[in-house]
Amino acid sequence: MLADLRATLRSRYGTGDERELDATRRRAGRTVVPVWFHAISDGARGRVPRSAARAQIATLNRAYGGRLGGADTRVAFRLAGYRTWSRRAWFRDPVRHEHRMKRALRKGGSETLNLYTAAVGKAVLGFSTFPQWYRADPVGDGVVIDYRTLPGGAFKRFGRGFTAVHEIGHWLGLFHTFENGCLPPGDGVADTPYEARPAGGCPRSRDTCPKPGGDPVRNFMNYAWDRCMREFTVGQGLRVRVSWAAYRAPAHRVPHAADGDGEARSVGGAR
Repeated sequence: MLADLRATLRSRYGTGDERELDATRRRAGRTVVPVWFHAISDGARGRVPRSAARAQIATLNRAYGGRLGGADTRVAFRLAGYRTWSRRAWFRDPVRHEHRMKRALRKGGSETLNLYTAAVGKAVLGFSTFPQWYRADPVGDGVVIDYRTLPGGAFKRFGRGFTAVHEIGHWLGLFHTFENGCLPPGDGVADTPYEARPAGGCPRSRDTCPKPGGDPVRNFMNYAWDRCMREFTVGQGLRVRVSWAAYRAPAHRVPHAADGDGEARSVGGAR
C-alpha cells in the first residue's frame, strides 16, 4: 500500500516525495471533509440524535486540529448530511450486511466521508476502508462505528468519540502504530516509534522495541482507552494530506489499484 501511494503520487504529481508535494500544496489551506452521518437503529436502540452527530464532528475537529495535545493535521470536518434509518438486520450485524447497507445509503464521491453507526460490538468497535481501495470499490468506501462510542456514549472506556477518530485515521491513510511490530517499515511514518503490540488500558509509558523512542501509547492510532488518547504526530498529518492528494482529492484519475480488498478492522479488546 505504501508503494502504491508513492506510485500514485508520481503518476499524478510527478513526484513520490511526500514532503516536496506537501510543500507545494500547503497554500491551498485546510482540507475540509464533508461527512454524511447515517444512524442505523432497530427502531429502539441506536437512535442517535443529530446533536450526537454534531458532537462527534466537533470531537473530530479537536483531534485532527491538534487541540487535544498533538499535531494539527490541517484536516477539518463538516456535517454535510444526517439521516436515521430503522433496519434491524443492519443494526444488529453491520459486518454481515455492510455492502447492502452501503449500496443503499452511501452519498458523494471519493472526498465524502460516509460514517455509519450501528451495534458493531465490544470486541470490534469499528472498521474502515483505506483510500487505496476506493477505485476498486467506491460503494464500499466509508467508516462504521458502534453508536455507543460516540461522545457521551454508553461504553465506559470508549465513550469519548475517539473510535471514530481512530477509524477515520484509516480512511485517511494511516495504519496502526503497532503495524509490523518491531520490523520495518512499521506503520511507515517516521515520527511514530516502532511498537511490538497494541497498547491496552492506559499505560504511562512503554518501550517494546529496541529501536529508539518509547511506544506511542497516547496516539489515536493505538488501542488505549479513550481518556488516554490525545495525539497525531506531524508525520501522520503529512501522510494524511498526501494520501488525500493521491486518492481523495476530487476530479482525479487513480492509475494504480492497491493490492488486497476488504476493510481495515480494528480488532482486539480496544478498537
